[in-house]
Amino acid sequence: MTTPEARNQARELIVSSRSIAVLTGAGISAESGVPTFRGEGGLWRGRRAESLATPGAFARNPAEVWEFYQARVKSLHGITPNAGHRALAALESRCDQLWLMTQNVDGLHRDAGSTNPIELHGTIRIARCHSCRRECDIQGALSGWNPGEVPECNACGGSLRPAVVWFGEALPADALLAADRAIRSCDVMLVVGTSGVVQPAASFAYTASSRGAKVIEVNPEETPISGIADVVLRGTAAVELPLLMGPGDSEDLRIRRRVD
Repeated sequence: MTTPEARNQARELIVSSRSIAVLTGAGISAESGVPTFRGEGGLWRGRRAESLATPGAFARNPAEVWEFYQARVKSLHGITPNAGHRALAALESRCDQLWLMTQNVDGLHRDAGSTNPIELHGTIRIARCHSCRRECDIQGALSGWNPGEVPECNACGGSLRPAVVWFGEALPADALLAADRAIRSCDVMLVVGTSGVVQPAASFAYTASSRGAKVIEVNPEETPISGIADVVLRGTAAVELPLLMGPGDSEDLRIRRRVD
């Protein structure tokens, strides 16, 4: 349970900061009801995501991989941002500089109003041609889709794939460059709802801390990051982030920073 003292300490760090980096993981989206295909109970037709979300699986049986992703896309219908997503969007609008990095592919940060999230693992809302690399809306790609089929690119006829980072693939270079700038420029890093074990994102807090940035962790469970965090808020994002913002939907954060 988070103490009022910890919340006050975290809030003071944010108020006194000039640049904030935020890293979010599956925990923040789980509170919106986003299902997970990893971990306990995370099976699809008796298979784990790690055996389907790979370049090798797509090369062997692209139709099966698309069945898996069609199920994932369908599972996101009706899912909306929660109070944690909205609090981060509000914080962005009142900060001098905020970088939002996310390991999630669901697009909920954008729905909440975050303007330019760094989507480290891509997005499930887009499909990309395996041949010409053109992108299109995944809902359009799946329009009229039937099991056993592989959606085709309207431009070149090549096979489409979800624009997400699969196991065994490198993160997009532009996302990595943006993330590196964020963690090397921030004076406060907020780590929200991530297990702290998936690389390279798991190392971000360590890099920021080594440069002198203060680290705030928001997570109901202990993680490897807990040991280096300056403040730990032991609760969920949907509860802790709005409380961290404070009264008046955090309007006083900007006022205080400008006065200081």
